[in-house]
Amino acid sequence: MSKRGSGVATFLIAGTAAFMAALDTLVVTTALPSIRTELAASLESLEWTVNAYTLTYAVCLLAAAVVGDRFGRRRVFLAGLAVFTAASAAAALAGSVEALIAARVVQGLGASVIIPLTLTLVVVSVPQERRGRVIAGFGAMIGLGIALGPWIGGAVIGHGSWQGVFWINVPLGLILLPLAARFLAESRGPHDRLDTRGVALVVAGLFGVVFGLIRSTTLGWAHPQVLAPIAAGALVLVWFARWERRAAHPIVPPTLFRNRGFVLSNVLALLVQGGVLGSVFLLTQFLQNVLAYPPFEAGVRTLPWTMLPVLVAPVAGVLGERLGVRGLMVAGAALQGVALAWFAVVVSPAVPYALLLPGMVVAGAGMGLFFALGARQMLDFVPPAQEGVASGANNAMRQTGIVMGVAVLSSVFAATGGYGSAASFVAGLRPALWTGSAILAAAVVVALLIPAAPLPPPAPPAEMLAAAES
Repeated sequence: MSKRGSGVATFLIAGTAAFMAALDTLVVTTALPSIRTELAASLESLEWTVNAYTLTYAVCLLAAAVVGDRFGRRRVFLAGLAVFTAASAAAALAGSVEALIAARVVQGLGASVIIPLTLTLVVVSVPQERRGRVIAGFGAMIGLGIALGPWIGGAVIGHGSWQGVFWINVPLGLILLPLAARFLAESRGPHDRLDTRGVALVVAGLFGVVFGLIRSTTLGWAHPQVLAPIAAGALVLVWFARWERRAAHPIVPPTLFRNRGFVLSNVLALLVQGGVLGSVFLLTQFLQNVLAYPPFEAGVRTLPWTMLPVLVAPVAGVLGERLGVRGLMVAGAALQGVALAWFAVVVSPAVPYALLLPGMVVAGAGMGLFFALGARQMLDFVPPAQEGVASGANNAMRQTGIVMGVAVLSSVFAATGGYGSAASFVAGLRPALWTGSAILAAAVVVALLIPAAPLPPPAPPAEMLAAAES
């Protein structure tokens, strides 16, 4: 890491920060029983220790990307990293569940800055011919952070206290801050002026939709507190889309939504994230509640699923450059759909782990393909000047997909089963897994409809020379 803007330095710093922020999506789930006991938290309060982070994270992603484009991605990233680190310490020190939820809100705000800006900082730091492999590795780190959350949380809880799941972020953040200030290069996007009305509309619209989806898991889809915010949020997002068509400095250039490749890549991200991670949410509980594995042992048994992307992602990056991204994305969605169908067939109150293992391996391979190539595919349809806001939009769709998937599959689970007994849990889990598999089947269709990515223009001699020197 010898010079500012070095591709290797940027990847290591940004990738570690993104992994840390992605980890906090699910890491707290295994700490909930301890939090309930120590802080005397109600069931609804426990849900909000998870949802408070998800809500601000999903809602502010696109706005954070625009602010980074306007005021400098490195500068805004450093602010987001500092906020995330401080909020992690505040969560660990929380003496009440209300203080913990407030800290989680601020944590989510910091993560909403980190995730889109780290991807853009990485992309602009490497030459075009190396971009595919770098994005593949970066996507795998984010996916791995989400997938490993329950396992790392279980390991920390098993050898310490619930506060540890938040303290682990603090030394990482304190190490990354000076390194980022020293080695990351500053870059900006095309937003010379900040469209404050557009930012307000997109934040308000996403808040309504995501808040309604979160509430649906406990209140049901027909409750006014679910339908009203979703409907209001959708109307505000329509208003946002109409405003963007005539805004002098639109947040999301309308031309992006006339690009079939960009739109379908985002729909694919929504479906895959929803189908897979909604299923992961239930399957991790199945291992603990039905098969009676302690949190750490349950996490160990998911490692074939969660660690395989580390092996698949580098290979996927190379194959994507040689074979094309679209075919591999179809394969990735299909493998994950097949794995969920396998789980739906074999789950039972006494299923041996050996029967679950093939599904975990297949799901891990598919997850590795998707996380490695999803962002790469989307950026292939985006001009370089719009990569920051495109990354924010794509990450907002991914996070909304997670919330939607958990809400939909949890509703299916609750309608056909419950937590009363092992048999009741399996009765709800099986149709939920079939639903997740159907969502992945729809994702396969969407992936097939995505056009082949346009080939990049040949680099001028000066750019080729600079790339060779780097």
